[in-house]
Amino acid sequence: MCGIVGYVGPRDAAPILLEGLRRLEYRGYDSAGIAVLTDTGTVFVEKRAGKLQNLTDHLNGSTPAGHPGIAHTRWATHGAPNDLNAHPHADCTGKLALIHNGIIENYAEIRDRLAASGHTFTSETDTEVLAHLIEERYSGDLVEAVRRALGEVQGAYAIGVMHTDHPDLIVGARMNVPLIVGLGDGEGFLASDVPAILEHTRRMIILHEGDIAAVSPTGTRVIDLAGNELEREVTEITWNLEAAEKGGFAHFTLKEIYEQPHAIQEALRGRVDGRGALHLPELDVVEQQLRDADRVYLVACGTAHYASDEGAYLLQQWTGLPAVSVIGSEMRYAPPPITDKTVVISVSQSGETADTIAPTRLARERGATVVVVTNVVGSALTRDGDATVYLQAGPEIGVASTKAFVTQVLVLQMLALHIAQLRGTLTASQLVTYGLGLRALPRAAVAALDCAPQVRDIAKRWARVNVQDVMYIGRGVGFPIAMEGALKLKELSYVHAEGYAAGELKHGPIALLDADTPLVAIVTRSAVYEKVLSNISEARARQAPVVAVATAGDQQISALADDVLFVPETLEELSSVISILPLQLLAYEVAVSRGTDVDQPRNLAKSVTVE
Repeated sequence: MCGIVGYVGPRDAAPILLEGLRRLEYRGYDSAGIAVLTDTGTVFVEKRAGKLQNLTDHLNGSTPAGHPGIAHTRWATHGAPNDLNAHPHADCTGKLALIHNGIIENYAEIRDRLAASGHTFTSETDTEVLAHLIEERYSGDLVEAVRRALGEVQGAYAIGVMHTDHPDLIVGARMNVPLIVGLGDGEGFLASDVPAILEHTRRMIILHEGDIAAVSPTGTRVIDLAGNELEREVTEITWNLEAAEKGGFAHFTLKEIYEQPHAIQEALRGRVDGRGALHLPELDVVEQQLRDADRVYLVACGTAHYASDEGAYLLQQWTGLPAVSVIGSEMRYAPPPITDKTVVISVSQSGETADTIAPTRLARERGATVVVVTNVVGSALTRDGDATVYLQAGPEIGVASTKAFVTQVLVLQMLALHIAQLRGTLTASQLVTYGLGLRALPRAAVAALDCAPQVRDIAKRWARVNVQDVMYIGRGVGFPIAMEGALKLKELSYVHAEGYAAGELKHGPIALLDADTPLVAIVTRSAVYEKVLSNISEARARQAPVVAVATAGDQQISALADDVLFVPETLEELSSVISILPLQLLAYEVAVSRGTDVDQPRNLAKSVTVE
């Protein structure tokens, strides 16, 4: 949520900043703005509500020359998404400009105090108080002013600050919100995420909580909130910029759907060998804790929560441990029993999800062993974990998660097998069978995506009759897939959809089914296959059109479903990785047929970094 980019160096800042914003727009698109220190020594600020295109159209290539500069794309929290509330915000003198991602919780108190001392505010945002607070603390040293000001605020922030008195400096700081520094040749960068600056440098410093970075053309100095000098590791980014581009696809979302066979292969790399042997070396450091555990909680939000539902199901089945999937935003306020024998698995694509980080820290305080599952190296959540297992999925730009979900499910499958292996709850033969099943998933994923033309026809048909409601059902490992499939349809197309455990259909939801409300059923071969067929029959008796995701070669399902999307046969416990793929395509095609903004759905942002 919200994107930050900053530049200091000899080049004109504006083109670098606007290109960086383009690569960050998935983080927020309620408004965008830019500030540049011009060659005349004044700060040029321009900002516009709406998408980045509104700003670039208004500028029309006429941004004045100058450097340094900062820019921002906003996902609104405090204050409506309009021109006044857009970032950057300035102080009373107009010499200081600031951009901010996060929420300042005590902003009202600070605002009242500053207003009483003569400061004038022009927006409704919590961010503007930071600009004036830094102005109040400034006496010639911008870094010190930022440090002193941040010592007075409560909440979450990533900020970028510039000042006319310091033409070779931008200051960044973070607390519970991501911010990175890029190290160039005689220049420096700030950004919320790697793609914004990867065109210019692969050398990054991932700032830690409470870090303040003074970024200049000659290097970067990092201090903490107490003013102590810090050493931070420089990370070399190994993936290239093309991985974050559309590559000929109409949308990032579609590209990332089709990248999933490769993402699955990458997630397996180094973890499952050709003989089906499994090893997660990342977990060696917590091997004894995993052997001794008496319960497991999986903590996540949104799509990651549905992946965690899958993980909990398999952990309990394969290890015999009580395993519960908990919504991150709820866990802290009704915490379950946690001891030093508890394992908490925290799942977040970005590793920056505030509602997952907070309960993870609570679990650590209570003595739990924390295993983090994330896609982003060095993200905040990794610093709260005793061990981290990376998805290895590559960058995901589409706001609605696709390949991150699939690799989360896959990694949790491997993690559950690893714990079962440590605890001896599966036989060697079973472990090899599952290992070989994992190895077969990339090829199965390729075949599962062959249903695209059929999915496109379904979407066009739904568009013609203006379908407004869709129900998804599944049982066992198919139940979380039903919920995730429904979520994807909601996110991308704005069609109302709900996912249910198929056995619950007759306990209430069936009242909603009629000829205008399609039912989407996950009915791949499983121990509950016949029961799902019965649930489908109940829907057909109410005239509901049925779309089924079924196993290739199934002869029974065609008599019950109007449309069948066949996927290759896999082991039942591993089938979720494959059965979700047609549902992602369905959500995408319905969205395209309705003309929605697929990559940037309304009201959403890629990572939710505030509670």
